[in-house]
Amino acid sequence: MSPEENKIPDFIREAVAEDLRAGRFSYVRTRLPPEPNGYLHIGHVKAFLIDYFTAKNFGGELYLRFDDTNPSKEETEFVEAIEEDAAWLGIQWARVTFASDYFDLLYEWAVRLVKMGLAYVDDQTQEEMSANRGTLPKGTKWSETESALRPGTDSPWRNRSVEENLDLLERMKNGEFAEGSRVLRAKIDMAHPNILLRDPVMYRIMHVHHHRTGDKWHIYPMYDWSHGQNDSMEGVTHSLCSNEYIIHRPLYEWFLQKLEAFPSRQIEFSRLNLTYAMMSKRKVRKLVETGVVNGWDDPRLTTLRGLRRRGVTPEAIIAFVTGTGETKNDSWVEMAQFDAIIRDDLNKRALRRMAVLNPLKLVIDNYPDGQSEELDAINNPEDPNAGARKVPFSKVLYIEQDDFRETPPPKYFRLYPGNEVRLRYAYFVKCTHVVKDEAGQVVEIHATYDPSTRGGDSPDGRKVKSTIHWVSAEHAQQAEVRLYRQLFTVERPDDGDLENIINPSSLEVLGNAYVEPSLAATQPGERFQFERQGYFCTDLDSTDGKPVFNLTVGLKDSWAKEQKKG
Repeated sequence: MSPEENKIPDFIREAVAEDLRAGRFSYVRTRLPPEPNGYLHIGHVKAFLIDYFTAKNFGGELYLRFDDTNPSKEETEFVEAIEEDAAWLGIQWARVTFASDYFDLLYEWAVRLVKMGLAYVDDQTQEEMSANRGTLPKGTKWSETESALRPGTDSPWRNRSVEENLDLLERMKNGEFAEGSRVLRAKIDMAHPNILLRDPVMYRIMHVHHHRTGDKWHIYPMYDWSHGQNDSMEGVTHSLCSNEYIIHRPLYEWFLQKLEAFPSRQIEFSRLNLTYAMMSKRKVRKLVETGVVNGWDDPRLTTLRGLRRRGVTPEAIIAFVTGTGETKNDSWVEMAQFDAIIRDDLNKRALRRMAVLNPLKLVIDNYPDGQSEELDAINNPEDPNAGARKVPFSKVLYIEQDDFRETPPPKYFRLYPGNEVRLRYAYFVKCTHVVKDEAGQVVEIHATYDPSTRGGDSPDGRKVKSTIHWVSAEHAQQAEVRLYRQLFTVERPDDGDLENIINPSSLEVLGNAYVEPSLAATQPGERFQFERQGYFCTDLDSTDGKPVFNLTVGLKDSWAKEQKKG
């Protein structure tokens, strides 16, 4: 089995193969149909990859088609961002198209349906159409029996003549009527058990400037009218989409059959649902517009821009999405599973560096004044080709505040008065005393070192129970570190009230961190493991004088677990 086949759900691969064997299609063409009203998020990735790998595996081609049928919410900015993000994932397409490319032809097909007596102009208000649509009993599904339904009521305008409908439709197109005053509806069955087939709206009036067609159009197609027809117009063989579109498939097929158009086939797969991730672009947009997050690329979001800025690689995203398993039924995947894959990916590729996020001064009293030396440090133990680096060492160091306790609790093996620890890549040091400020807070630790333990081993064979990291105060580069945590307090934020589900501690900014001097010249997007801290990525806000690092994902911390136990 090819790598591409491994990334395609079995039932989709088998369906496409059977279509080719049966002669239903002689080639394979899939499409990505994003609406340019926001940025891509991780929920889009699954659909993008399935479409991409299906086309690739069967020697076909992929189209990137923007569903730009709602101009009030669409912008060229989003078109460009979607193209860039999809390319960043490694997705390749044969053509870029737009639903608006087919507005003229789509209108011609609508006229054809009117002439066939299968579409009519309706003057009902939105409220009247909703009231006359009929219902499904609460808790029932569209696929259940007709006896479970309350049928809809025919519009009083349903039996307009073909001539009147054609006249009104033309005038709608020309902008003669107010928004909301009229719509074009398909004439199907107001008692149909699938409520979407109860005379669905095909066109609504919108006097809105379109980012590509300008002010040419005053009517814009609804999703169900444009989507399937655009697939057919482009010769798309397999329209692959998530389960929420199952209910739309009968309408998709009805339009194509009545028009006797190219019979594109819709196949559904399970949606990717990730805990603590917001998939609603509408709600994400609100977070951006209200300033809850700092733009679409905020690292707390699961937009591709946000994940990229956070330091997540496209390889990790693909591994996660394609490794979640595939069924026809929707299920939820834990965010912890995604974090584990990110961690495994970065463990193999990220260079190791030392960084002190909450610094505490450590003075080695018996180290010679004015002396410094360079010690050997490994760049990545998982990659022998990564080599080594030199790190400067001197009399005054910075260590983490959490690596010292004046009065240590049980099972604490780091630095405290009288205890000896290993400094990573350096020497054994033993704490002798501390210096406190007027408030009684420890501001400086004093220690002695054993010169014979250079490199981290003692010639006399004595052992220490802890190794801590450090940076030389004289040589360290000051940095800002942004600790990103879960943005939402509930597992399914799409279902919650935005005002009540935001984690107030989702971002902690540490403005006085210190890192190895080699990181002074780091470039945005570079990824590192800060030893004993986690994985970090250089942020776009970095300057020559002060780099900024974003937390990508933390390391497992056994001591943190002990603390939680109390």
